[in-house]
This record gives sequence, C-alpha cells and structure tokens, in this order.
Amino acid sequence: MAFDPASMRLIERVRLRSLVDADLDVAEPLHADDYQLVSPSGRTYSKDEYLSAVASRALEYSVFEPVSDIEVRGSEQAAIIRYIARIGFRGDGNVPPFECWHTDFYEHRTGQWQAVWSQATAIRPA
Repeated sequence: MAFDPASMRLIERVRLRSLVDADLDVAEPLHADDYQLVSPSGRTYSKDEYLSAVASRALEYSVFEPVSDIEVRGSEQAAIIRYIARIGFRGDGNVPPFECWHTDFYEHRTGQWQAVWSQATAIRPA
C-alpha cells in the first residue's frame, strides 16, 4: 500500500464532518481506542470522553472545518496532518467561531487510518 496524502486529507474532512454531525457510526472507527485530544482550552479528552460528549451534545460543534491547506507528512504506517481550522460550539458553551492550529497524528491500524492524537491551539489576535 502506497501512502497517499490526498486520502489523508479526505479522511480528516470526513472525521470533522462526523463530529459536527455527531455521527458516531462514522466517527468511532476513525479514532483509535487510545485516542487523546488536547483542546484549545488545554483540556484533555480520551476517546470515550470526547465521543460521549459529542454524542450527548455536551460538546456540540456548530462548525469544524479547515480554512487553510491540510499539510500532510507520513509513510505507510503513520501520518501527521496540520492546518488552520475554524471551530465553533453551540449550547450552553455557545462560543463564536474562532481559528486554531490543528495537528493530528494518525496510525494505520487493522487495515484503516485512525486518529491517535489531536492538538488544537487557539490563534490569538496580535
């Protein structure tokens, strides 16, 4: 299997869309069992904590999309992607959309790509 950056970009876009739509049938297999997110606020989430919050709408995205090119580096077994994302939340924590640097580390496991680590860092105006 040859590494394909275009496929990684598509997988990331599908993953983001599944989170906005709270579509756990799509989101669950795209996140490794040992997945961990470091949010823009600095909070860490395990896969179970993160996807449970998305499913219950305790963490409800209004938008989560790349606003820059998705840069990709990798090999047949691992990939790192980085881009600027626009993220917004609904609900009690209604947060207007903001931009952040987003980095994901993926591994190819059991025949599919899965996000293992995600880090989002808010971009503050200068």
